Amino acid sequence: MKIGKYEIKHNIIQGGMGVGISWDKLAGTVSKEGGLGVISGVGTGYYKENESLDIKMKKEKPVDVMNFYSKDALKRIIDNARKICGDAPLACNILYACNDYGRIVEDACEAGINIIITGAGIPTNMPAFAKNYPDVALIPIVSSARALKLICKKWKRYDRLPDAVIVEGPLSGGHQGFTYEQCFQEEYSLENIVPPVIEEAKNWGNPPIIAAGGIWDKNDIDKFIAMGCAGVQMATRFIGTVECDAADSFKEVIINAKSEDIQLMKSPVGLPARGVQTNLQKSMSEGTAPKVVCISNCVAPCHRGVEAKAVGYCIADRLGAAYQGDTDTGLFFSGSNGYRIKELTTVHELMEKLTKGE
Repeated sequence: MKIGKYEIKHNIIQGGMGVGISWDKLAGTVSKEGGLGVISGVGTGYYKENESLDIKMKKEKPVDVMNFYSKDALKRIIDNARKICGDAPLACNILYACNDYGRIVEDACEAGINIIITGAGIPTNMPAFAKNYPDVALIPIVSSARALKLICKKWKRYDRLPDAVIVEGPLSGGHQGFTYEQCFQEEYSLENIVPPVIEEAKNWGNPPIIAAGGIWDKNDIDKFIAMGCAGVQMATRFIGTVECDAADSFKEVIINAKSEDIQLMKSPVGLPARGVQTNLQKSMSEGTAPKVVCISNCVAPCHRGVEAKAVGYCIADRLGAAYQGDTDTGLFFSGSNGYRIKELTTVHELMEKLTKGE
């Protein structure tokens, strides 16, 4: 799979998962094994090796945007991933909804990342922040051909077009590019939204199309390759690896989850999000959930805690708690197939299964 100037041995992208689920160990190992490892740029101020960095914390939470999206911590994560994968292509996922989005893109480029992936919004000005780094490949995540057309029209003013496009369906973990109702309607299934995006891409240089959302095994991969995709993105399945940066307790939550435990929920970002129903949701319904106090100011759509108070939880705090191993108040995002993870494996073993079907 070729993305920009980069050759990826296997047609598998490991999806970005924040806070702290896909950082140096997971992303570095996936790239080492021939896939495209993706570091999440979200919540880097929580990085466990940040003790020597000047990151201001309050109640064990990074204070405001500069600390939640720490430039120094992101560089350290990328550097540590490089120690694992060497010169193999390495990507960074940066949500468009992030406060200070442009600065984070520049930070990642400066730190030597090869590819930037952006979803959670329509990144119409993404190229503006990578203009000094022409070798960095840019990949938007879309949920429709219409979104791709809009992005390409806007990007023409920067004399750029996407180096690849990820099409994400409504079975993915975390935030969805659909309304709650659309997530259950057949017309918005990944199988139905991929073909129109492939057709639209032909009008814009025909970049590689990557299918994402609910991909589980080699049969799924082969199905979307046969439809005309260049590859797939998979995130949740990589949580079930030894190298995943998540706390052991996070992995246990996923391993112990049943199908009915994985549900769509409201999010301060304003989009439905899929995760495991745990004590957090129970405490929210009982009025005993942690009080919402905006410390990290993580995403623009939340309006400094206004939306968090409306839905009942702060997404930065709860994802941070999950990364820190707090199963009582943590938020555990998972794709719809997360319940199928029953035990841990290694990235090497998983990549063997995904590429050989064994």
